[in-house]
Amino acid sequence: MYEIEERITCRGSADDRLVAPFELRQKSRARVTLASGAEAGLFLPRGTVLRHGDCLRTRCGRVVRVEAALEHVLTARAQGPGALLRAAYHLGNRHVPLQVGPDWLRLGFDPVLRDMLLGLGVDVAEEQAPFEPEAGAYRGTHGHHQGHGDHAAHPDL
Repeated sequence: MYEIEERITCRGSADDRLVAPFELRQKSRARVTLASGAEAGLFLPRGTVLRHGDCLRTRCGRVVRVEAALEHVLTARAQGPGALLRAAYHLGNRHVPLQVGPDWLRLGFDPVLRDMLLGLGVDVAEEQAPFEPEAGAYRGTHGHHQGHGDHAAHPDL
C-alpha cells in the first residue's frame, strides 16, 4: 500500500490518479483506491482539502494527480443575476457547500434544497458532475488555497 504524506506542485505527468468525490477529498486520513487499482493511505496535514488538479507524492516517489469524481449534484440557473444571488443567499444561510460558476450554482443533491430553489423561481437540473465547492472565506491564504479555490482556474467544474 502506498503512503501519501504530501501535496506537491505538479510537474508533467503523474504515475496514477485519485478520482474522488468532494466528501473524500476533505479527509486528511483515509484509505483510498487509486485509478490503477492500487491501495493508498492518505496521511496529510489536518485540514487539508484536495482540489481537482492537485498532485500528491507517495513515500516511494510516485506522483498521484487528484481528480474530482462525478457526483450526484444539483445545478441551479436563473433568468437573471438577481434570482441567482437570492438563491446563493438562501443556500449560504443554510451553510450549504456551494460551487459558484459564471452563471450557475452547484450543490450536493438534496431534494429539500431542490424544492426550495424551485420555489425561488430558479431552474434546477439534477446531474452527475464534478463538485468543487468554494473553500470558504475564513480560510484566508494560509493552508492550501494557492489559487485552487479560484474558479477561473476550473471554470467548467
